[in-house]
Amino acid sequence: MVGQPKHSDPSLLGFSFFTNHAHVLFVIARESDARMRELATEVGITERAVQRIVEDLTATGYLLVTKEGRRNHYQIQSELPLRRAIEAHRNVGELIRFIYPEI
Repeated sequence: MVGQPKHSDPSLLGFSFFTNHAHVLFVIARESDARMRELATEVGITERAVQRIVEDLTATGYLLVTKEGRRNHYQIQSELPLRRAIEAHRNVGELIRFIYPEI
């Protein structure tokens, strides 16, 4: 049938509608003191990739990181607009609430 995917499992199609940066934010929104290893496992990327993403998000102001004992605590700056012109009329908090309405 025309327009039907060849695979019924969407994960087999080889792309995602969200970047790994968004995926890391989604996990942090659920668990603000998640460890790098936990983030990496949940998103399906390496710990080093998570570290780079956290550095990106921190450097651009989307994420504040504070140390609480031996763990990091993350605070998402949800009022900041999304980065591309096509989506800049929305903010990070709206994106997170789209995925997790209960947050």
